[in-house]
Amino acid sequence: MAIITEEAEDHHQDQEPRPKPKPEREREASPPQNPAAASQSSRTNPFVFWFYFTLGVSLVTFLFVSLSSLSPQDPKSWFLSLPASLRQHYSKGRTIKVQIYPNSGPVEVFAIEDGPSSAENVLIIHGLGASSYSFSRVVQSLGSKDIRAIAIDLPGNGFSDKSVAVEEERESGTLERFWDVYSEIREKGVFSAFDQIIETGQMPYQETQVPRVVSRMSFKALELGAEEVGKVLGQVIETMGLAPVHLVLHDSALAMSANWVLNNEGLVRSVTLIDTSAKPALPWWSFKVPVLRDAVLGVPFLHKRLIRSYCVKGISSPDANAHGILMKGRGGSRAMAEIGKRLNHSFNVAEWGSSERLISMPMQVLWSSGWSTEWREEGHRIAKALPRAKFVEHSGGRWPQEDAAEELAEIISKHVSSLPKSVRKVEDEPLPEHVQKIFNEAQGEDHHHHHHHDHDRDHDHMGGYMGAYGMGHGWGG
Repeated sequence: MAIITEEAEDHHQDQEPRPKPKPEREREASPPQNPAAASQSSRTNPFVFWFYFTLGVSLVTFLFVSLSSLSPQDPKSWFLSLPASLRQHYSKGRTIKVQIYPNSGPVEVFAIEDGPSSAENVLIIHGLGASSYSFSRVVQSLGSKDIRAIAIDLPGNGFSDKSVAVEEERESGTLERFWDVYSEIREKGVFSAFDQIIETGQMPYQETQVPRVVSRMSFKALELGAEEVGKVLGQVIETMGLAPVHLVLHDSALAMSANWVLNNEGLVRSVTLIDTSAKPALPWWSFKVPVLRDAVLGVPFLHKRLIRSYCVKGISSPDANAHGILMKGRGGSRAMAEIGKRLNHSFNVAEWGSSERLISMPMQVLWSSGWSTEWREEGHRIAKALPRAKFVEHSGGRWPQEDAAEELAEIISKHVSSLPKSVRKVEDEPLPEHVQKIFNEAQGEDHHHHHHHDHDRDHDHMGGYMGAYGMGHGWGG
């Protein structure tokens, strides 16, 4: 009897081939599938989360600080946010308009003053990063010693202007040309282009597509070099009637004022140098990079550490904070960066001091005795370069106006008092022709009977005329 096995063969064909068992070595090598371990590895590491979270917050904060520093601050809101010491300092001062750049408006220079107007005039010029606020105690002390002391904020510093409006001419860009086309469509209508094609046969807006020169007013940080500082000194001295003046130059002010002193030695009675150097005490490198200067001026702790490390060790926290506000406010940080670029780091004090124009110029050098050994040696080098100058050491730092104000005022007062009294040359400004004619007619009527009365009236008239030009009320002599 035959046995049919076809069905069995078909059954074996339908069955899938079973995988061969793995060798023992492969079993040992393959790790066991643990569902708990797999779920744990799929979870996010908390340290990675906090890293990215901190990084994101830092980037957002930096972006916010950068944008806020670029946007101009309202002067009124900025002034109201100042500490009481700065507001009080501003209330005691006044502004003087000077013309620095030929193609721009006048620049306002802030000044403080103390002492009798008939006394010897002392004009204090601060170095990089300082201001009239840092010399306020010196000015007050000199005023109490019957000396007329004036301290100014150089443009770009303190309460003086830190930017100037400049008219720029440039070719219009793509956005400007697009805006011109849009404005023309709004003015003439959408179908004006088709009317132009039919009437003239030319494509519309061809003139708009051609770049054109656009004049716009923009504000730029003040660029203050030796030439600009000379203009400021000359106009301030003339406006306030200070000549001949005892000039006090601090830190980098010598390198910026040296050329003006040489060319105007007749306006200068004496020169006092306070820890002067071609390289300022405040490190300029901290203001080169925008991110670095925003961090230094934006964080009070960093700014205080910077001043105590390089300028003066005994400065208080409120005063350090006030300096930081004046440096940063109203675009001051960008102005300081521009001023630092214009500093004459190769200034030769020996060559300047040996000039024939300064042979008869009374001069003294005030130098810190305890800042560092290297700085004291620098002071002796300056003394050798200026052999005719009197060398006096003080107990303060490189910004001695902060921690040795009374000592500085005493030394300056003794130096000024030891010199013969200055003789002021007052040159009356000529009256306009029509005013002079009226004055002559009035003078002729009473010439024989009221000679002395006419002389007094001449004096009063001149005072009113000068006051009309903003030079009265104690500005002139």
